[in-house]
Amino acid sequence: MEPQNTSTVTNFQLLGFQKLLEWQTLLFVIFLLIYCLTITGNVIIITVVSQDQRLHSPMYMFLQHLSFLEVWYTSTTVPLLLANLLSWGQAISFSACMAQLYFFVFLGATECFLLAVMAYDRYLAICSPLRYPFLMHRELCTRLVAVSWWTGIGTGFLPSLMISRLDFCGPNEINHFFCDLPPLMQLSCSSVYITEVTIFILSIAVLCICFFLTLGSYVFIMSSVLRIPSTSGRRKTFSTCGSHLAVVTVYYGTMISMYVHPSPHLLPEVNKIISVFYTVVTPLLNPVIYSLRNKDFKEAVRKVMRRKCGIYGVRAKGSSFISGSRSL
Repeated sequence: MEPQNTSTVTNFQLLGFQKLLEWQTLLFVIFLLIYCLTITGNVIIITVVSQDQRLHSPMYMFLQHLSFLEVWYTSTTVPLLLANLLSWGQAISFSACMAQLYFFVFLGATECFLLAVMAYDRYLAICSPLRYPFLMHRELCTRLVAVSWWTGIGTGFLPSLMISRLDFCGPNEINHFFCDLPPLMQLSCSSVYITEVTIFILSIAVLCICFFLTLGSYVFIMSSVLRIPSTSGRRKTFSTCGSHLAVVTVYYGTMISMYVHPSPHLLPEVNKIISVFYTVVTPLLNPVIYSLRNKDFKEAVRKVMRRKCGIYGVRAKGSSFISGSRSL
């Protein structure tokens, strides 16, 4: 017979940033502003890419999926963080905690795969521009996106299942702002050695492999850019790729420092600061770096805005004409 989960803890208490009581209001305003900007920026990308035919290319298809993912990824943790800052401590049930853990791991892993796919797409576009339309065709794009999502879905199951099978006998206070792997393992009153080793191996497989694939793509891109005769062309490409690489490095660097080690050795406050980068900051930076600095995308935004304003203007004129007719 399989061992049953003998957990006596039915809910957890998320402590959040309780050591910064005097900064709670300021942190709430900052995180709320970042969250609103993140949702707005990513929704704009999804809308504009879907409505502008010129953006129906592999790069923007991947970007649209990344933006859709970022909306849910940041919504997995930030709303609970905001509620925690308002109430100075937030209770969460055991099942809700495991659900949050699953979606966090699943969406985080999917983002790693999508970033690697996007880097590979840029590598083909810059290093093999003539063969690019044949190499990165729509069927391949669809398959790469599907593999990224399905692999992420599968990656989330094992850590969540293993954590849910641990015994939690008390205390039930999670010294974090969401249900994350290290603080949950610290709370367990059963042996977590197998769980730690499994998560370590899984982190190596997902984070490090995706990071080195992404980094390798950008190394080949940079070497190809160095052969561009135009100084302005080199500068522009270096600026774009440098921005992409900076965001990717921040995301992977903070994630690797948290999960690619055999034991949760970092201090809780350090964990929280590191976690803010990959749960709050990078979802905001991705739409800015990947789209809002792009000339074609900015032109598409202006085109969609003019179209929307034109529709609203026609509706306003029509309603005023109808009201005027009725008054006559």
